[in-house]
Amino acid sequence: MKQETLKRLCAFFQKNPTLCGKAASHKEIEDAEKELDVVMDKDYREFIENFGGAYAGLDIHAFSNGSSIGKETVIELTNNARSICNEVDIFPEINESLVIADDGSGNPIAVVPDGKVVLFDYDVGERQILADSFEKLIDENFFEW
Repeated sequence: MKQETLKRLCAFFQKNPTLCGKAASHKEIEDAEKELDVVMDKDYREFIENFGGAYAGLDIHAFSNGSSIGKETVIELTNNARSICNEVDIFPEINESLVIADDGSGNPIAVVPDGKVVLFDYDVGERQILADSFEKLIDENFFEW
C-alpha cells in the first residue's frame, strides 16, 4: 500500500481506536491461507498486519477486529459465503476468493484471484466489481471524519 495511505489510516485510528483491531500475526495469516486455500492479496495482508480488522471506508475483517467492526473473522466470512454460494450453486469463484467484508445486507465482498474486489450480490445473482485492487478500494472509500 502507499505510505501516504498508511499514514492517513494511522492518524485516523489514533483518533478512533475502536475502529482498529489487533495486528494480524504471520502465523494467523499463514494458517488462514492454508485453511482457506488462498494466497492473501499483498495489500490486504499489509493492511491487516498493521491494523487488524479495521474501518477504512467499509469494515475490513481480519482475525481481531476493532470493537466497532463486528466479531466475524475473515475465515468465518469466507467459509459462510462459500457455504451459501455452493448450496445454491452460484458464484463458483468464491471458492478461490477471500471474503473481507460484506455490504451491510449480508452480501460478501471478496478479493478474487485476479486481485479485484468484487461484491457478490445473492439477491440479484450478480457480481459487481467494486475496485481493481484492494488498495484502490481503500483509496476510493476511505475518508477521514
